[in-house]
Amino acid sequence: MKDEIIIEMFNRRDERAIAEVQRRYGEICDGIAKNYLPSREDREECINDALLALWNSIPPEQPKSLFGYLAGIVRNLAKVRVRTATTQKRGGDVQTVGEEFLSMLDDGSNLADEFEARRAGEIINKFLATCKETERSMFVMRFYMNENNKRICELTGFSEGKVKMTLSRMRQRLKEYLRKEGFIV
Repeated sequence: MKDEIIIEMFNRRDERAIAEVQRRYGEICDGIAKNYLPSREDREECINDALLALWNSIPPEQPKSLFGYLAGIVRNLAKVRVRTATTQKRGGDVQTVGEEFLSMLDDGSNLADEFEARRAGEIINKFLATCKETERSMFVMRFYMNENNKRICELTGFSEGKVKMTLSRMRQRLKEYLRKEGFIV
């Protein structure tokens, strides 16, 4: 079933939309959540929370990519769970790869501001459109799906050195691109 049909089912409040999303994207969402949450129970709860958030947000939202929208929800909920589980009072402070990456963009202003976050996302998407497909894939795997370099090597067939070098060069090019677009990095 196509995403447009599933979104229309959400718009009509047809509960079969949830089952269709689970059938179509459940395994991929579990893979995204697994990069943050090793516990199967935590992942299941995160995905269920993401499905509820999807149900509550469509309508009014009309995502262009249902998978992209859902994957973003899963990733963000998983990161919140990690952050909550690793607060200082519980004995630790872990910075996820996504937070590490976003810290490159921080110029002292508040990137949590919705406008700036959307602007940064648009600029990063424009940058990624200028990259080779293999570079884009590695970038998305590392900074969006939180895959480690070893896993990226397995998925792409490239050596670890090539993956590290490609990502390092992309970060440098992205910093330059962001500077040109008015972000102080």
